Amino acid sequence: MAEDLNVITGTKTEQYEALLPQIEAIISTETDVIANLANIAAMLKTQFNWWWVGFYLVKQDELVLGPFQGPLACTRIRKGKGVCGASWEKAETIVVPDVEQFPGHIACSSLSRSEIVVPVVKGSEVVAVLDVDSELLNHFDDTDKLYLERLVRLISI
Repeated sequence: MAEDLNVITGTKTEQYEALLPQIEAIISTETDVIANLANIAAMLKTQFNWWWVGFYLVKQDELVLGPFQGPLACTRIRKGKGVCGASWEKAETIVVPDVEQFPGHIACSSLSRSEIVVPVVKGSEVVAVLDVDSELLNHFDDTDKLYLERLVRLISI
């Protein structure tokens, strides 16, 4: 079945408010987690045109690349390493205005300038992270944090 995304313009809040119900509708009828993560990454990339959007899944003692949209990505990340590994280890969202200033940043792409990573939690365990990169400095803020945290609560892994 073909799906259509209703891309809207407006404030960041208005865009998220229009996008989240669309994401919820798509993933509520599909049980395959990879399919859902792929659609979420595609919908976020299409709506916001971020540099890179994707998921890393916790597999044993590493984050392993999952569905994403954007250029080639790092495949495996250790716990505590880089922004993704730090978000996994702390089980908290991390907003990085300038990745060059983040201690231990992993440069999967030299074009990435700012980043937000949101953990996907099941019970009390982080099972994945949503990673979003921008080629612009200071691109992510509390609005992104609020809505992306809402979004990951919709995900069932």
